Amino acid sequence: MNATYNLSAYFIYLPTVIILTIVISNLLFKNGKIFMLDIFHQKQDIAFATNSLFKIGFYLLNIGFALKIVEFYPIETSEDLIVSLSEKLGGFSIYLGIMMLLNLLLFMKGRKHALKPNLKIETNENSNI
Repeated sequence: MNATYNLSAYFIYLPTVIILTIVISNLLFKNGKIFMLDIFHQKQDIAFATNSLFKIGFYLLNIGFALKIVEFYPIETSEDLIVSLSEKLGGFSIYLGIMMLLNLLLFMKGRKHALKPNLKIETNENSNI
């Protein structure tokens, strides 16, 4: 077994998934600010704070998952290295895409809810209830 292949796999995989997560997160939440402002009726402080919390959660979930699946089986050749990295990075990319779409669905659902007319119960001041 050649340990340098495994070590190379870790040195390629870890920075790649972290950078990928940061880039996707920045793009998603930069554009998500528009949704948050809409959801929170242009209240910037609560919209941006909520967006930042979503971003932190996105980082934690995705980097945590990337670290959870970091284990590489013994890699014997450079071909095995490429195949192993492709499987890990491809799987993580699919997972990251699903997480991005789920966040987008949350933004859309929040926006849809925010656009619903408020149903206020009007009380009659003359009633003795």
